[in-house]
Amino acid sequence: MKVVVVEPMKKPYVQEINGSLASMQKLVGGTIQAVYPFPEDTVALICNDEGKLLNLPYNRFLYDEQKQPYDVICGTFFVVGLGKENFKSLTIQQIRKYNDMYSREFILPVPRKENHDKER
Repeated sequence: MKVVVVEPMKKPYVQEINGSLASMQKLVGGTIQAVYPFPEDTVALICNDEGKLLNLPYNRFLYDEQKQPYDVICGTFFVVGLGKENFKSLTIQQIRKYNDMYSREFILPVPRKENHDKER
């Protein structure tokens, strides 16, 4: 199936994957999480479920209806189509839409603080 892959600090690209759990996990570098930030479209954003915990690099923001950022995806993710019971290839229109959307915005790398408690 055809998906749009988005890596941190890179332009998105189309990749063909076989749709197996193993291929999706390999693409995001760990366990997967499906996010549905585009209610107007039948797509899912598949990312590493532990991206923030693993301190993966910031990638792209998610925006609300008022175009305000409400979350950030860390690490590589991809956009895939939604079938009745499974993921499926994106349509040509969806490929264009998400390629364009994620080609315009990049989050610059920022040093991230460790989540360690300091003893006093």
